[in-house]
Amino acid sequence: MTIAVTSASGQLGASVVRQLINEIGKENVVGIARTPEKAAHLGVEIRKGDYNSRQDFDAALKGIDTVLLVSGMDDPEKRIQQHRNVIEAAKQNGVQKIVYTSIVGDETNTAFSPIVKSNRQTEVDIKESGLEWAIGRNGIYIEPDLEYIDHYAKDGEIRNCAGEGKCGYTSRGELGYAYAQMLLGNEHNGHVYNLVGEAITQATLADLINEVYGLNLKFNSVSVAEYAAERKKALGDFMGTIIAGIYEGIRNGVNDVPSHYEMAAGRPHRAHIDIIRDFKKA
Repeated sequence: MTIAVTSASGQLGASVVRQLINEIGKENVVGIARTPEKAAHLGVEIRKGDYNSRQDFDAALKGIDTVLLVSGMDDPEKRIQQHRNVIEAAKQNGVQKIVYTSIVGDETNTAFSPIVKSNRQTEVDIKESGLEWAIGRNGIYIEPDLEYIDHYAKDGEIRNCAGEGKCGYTSRGELGYAYAQMLLGNEHNGHVYNLVGEAITQATLADLINEVYGLNLKFNSVSVAEYAAERKKALGDFMGTIIAGIYEGIRNGVNDVPSHYEMAAGRPHRAHIDIIRDFKKA
């Protein structure tokens, strides 16, 4: 079996590639990247694949049995056709199975909803493709909070608009493990999995970070409007709106979903505190 992973130069794609190498050896794994040299460090064959180019994927998916389609990062409306370029090329090349990295979320009520809605359309496209398929809906990565730890420490707080909402956080490493199993195991075909860990509040997240890093962070919840204005000022209108929409979704409860991680991975999701400890060590 030869398995291809799109967006192999990204952090999630690279995590899946590394796990697949452990499972089936590098000779059976192909990475696909818009800029192949950015994925050369993975030590597998890298092929060029720009989501905007159907021709790229017509070439990149030759001889591939199973492909992981990592959701693109472009404008939500552009993503639908970009993903279709991969799906149609997979069908043309005789790919047998496609696995898709979707996302947990609400399709209608937040500024993040257009991204979720575009992902749901790709889910439909994959289900209707005639290929074998499996879909993961990713929880929110915990790593960005940990990468922001110096700012939290300086401010003495985690500040956002999530209120008392719970979020089923995950990590790129946990997702890499789960997607490798979904790519390899036919028992996952036809399933949609919520790939999340234990759902926790922002106050609990602060407590876990405090325990590992020896800090005294507090959680400060502000209104959605106030947080959106702050993020837009710091990150620009597009990204600021998206970030505020994510935390608004947490506030509304859309990230507090049942976890199917163990069904997908064959083992429980690792505890958040263990992931935080490993991040600190690294």
